[in-house]
Amino acid sequence: MITKEKEEVLQYYNAGLEAYKKRQWDQAIDSFEKALKIDPNDGPSKVYLERTRQYKVTPPPDDWDGVFTMTTK
Repeated sequence: MITKEKEEVLQYYNAGLEAYKKRQWDQAIDSFEKALKIDPNDGPSKVYLERTRQYKVTPPPDDWDGVFTMTTK
């Protein structure tokens, strides 16, 4: 059974992911931050928050397909 908190985290995470794919960086950041406020240890929200912040500063190319490419090891 899923807890109410986890359900809220998932809702914010999914909203963030949808905004991320649409390049709506501020909205995505807000959603991932809300998810992490509920569960600071939510790994997927942490990862996507960092990626979104990077893309806000340096957006991906116009033909970006939503895939994140690591540039360092």
